[in-house]
Amino acid sequence: MIIALGSDHAGLPLKRAILSALEAQGHVVLDAGTQDDTSVDYPDFAHDVAAKVGAGEAGFGVLVCGSGIGMAIAANRHPAIRAAVLHNTTEARLTRAHNDANIACFGARTTGVEVALDALAAFLATPFEGGRHGRRVAKIESSLA
Repeated sequence: MIIALGSDHAGLPLKRAILSALEAQGHVVLDAGTQDDTSVDYPDFAHDVAAKVGAGEAGFGVLVCGSGIGMAIAANRHPAIRAAVLHNTTEARLTRAHNDANIACFGARTTGVEVALDALAAFLATPFEGGRHGRRVAKIESSLA
């Protein structure tokens, strides 16, 4: 699976752990940065990852900042992107199954490494259920037209 990954300076330690885990699992990771702890603007990385997912260059995206919230807000500005902040495996499964989310966002200051890795594994493994949920996702997407 191809996964686009990005973080700001606050999310860098968690991003590095996620990158290592994804590569160890055999995924191809498109690392959008950042690469060091110099202060940067999270929307730059959110837009880059969202553009890659939206264009089909990556099947999923992962974004990390201090809280995950800013990344999700910025990524959700893009058509066909459904980014969600995740704190546990239940949220990860539900956001995939019911909302067909395609970008997982994490807060490095709010979520521990092991919890984030478990949630990401659940996110990537959970299929979208479709049915009544498909109708609702279609309504979300149609509001962007």
